[in-house]
Amino acid sequence: QVQLVESGGGLVQPGGSLRLSCVVSGTMFWIYDMGWYRRAPGKQRELVAVISSGEYRKYSDSVKGRFTISRDNAKNTVYLQMNNLKPEDTAVYYCNTDQPQWSWGQGTQVTVSS
Repeated sequence: QVQLVESGGGLVQPGGSLRLSCVVSGTMFWIYDMGWYRRAPGKQRELVAVISSGEYRKYSDSVKGRFTISRDNAKNTVYLQMNNLKPEDTAVYYCNTDQPQWSWGQGTQVTVSS
């Protein structure tokens, strides 16, 4: 069974940075296109970044230029480097395949506030 474990969230001031990690176990991680999603209070979950198995990247307009997705196949881990954070980035962040096919992990809370 595939397990997703997200970490790295926290409370940060506007303009600050965080690096999220997601460890994937129970599958051949390296063959999948992976995504980072977020769910803000009162909103639906949205896809914010994708990295393909060949490391092609794409981003939602809301995070483009500020967030960077990467992966380490040796560690079965996908990362999200978040810079210049804004209050509207406040959300629970999750990873999954780019068209979610696994059960969701617990996510990691990111709160951007002064």
